[in-house]
Amino acid sequence: MIRVAEVVFAEHGYATAAMDDIAQQVGVSKPMLYEYFGSKEGLLLACIRQSRTELRDVTTRAAMAADTAEHAMRAGLYAFFEFISERKQSWALLRHEMLLIGTSASDEIEVTRRHQTDMIAGVMRAHAPAASEQRLAAFAEFVVGGCERLAIWCEAQENVPPQTATEYAMDLLWPGFAQQAGGSREAL
Repeated sequence: MIRVAEVVFAEHGYATAAMDDIAQQVGVSKPMLYEYFGSKEGLLLACIRQSRTELRDVTTRAAMAADTAEHAMRAGLYAFFEFISERKQSWALLRHEMLLIGTSASDEIEVTRRHQTDMIAGVMRAHAPAASEQRLAAFAEFVVGGCERLAIWCEAQENVPPQTATEYAMDLLWPGFAQQAGGSREAL
């Protein structure tokens, strides 16, 4: 149900997506959707939560499997850009927050950002335990905001694969992080 709803919301937008269409494509009755999710917004929230969980899982696994700070950054960035490339409908739900302002969905999208920034700050903390919490939080916010904008730009371009987007992000992000760690390319 969530996968079908995700596609319908991404293709038609939340406002014009019809529960009838979703129910028909899933092969259940419309009242059944309401039974499971309570409302159209409840179904949207379930879709956003599922996407958030999947994004958090792939980026965390990638970054935590790395043995150096630089590799952790590169692996986490690549996992993010690969996720949005392979899961276009999930990404569409997560990036269209301006259409959802004033709804519970905008709160859920902000929770997604918070999860990503917390994960990034945690990975950086593991490689730079002496760094201040404020600096780690600021870096993580910058990474999330910058990568969101780069991902949106990549969508508008032709032939910008996840590897290229990762390299563009690393070109900008890594030198600053390495410099903050006293010039070491192994510490953050």
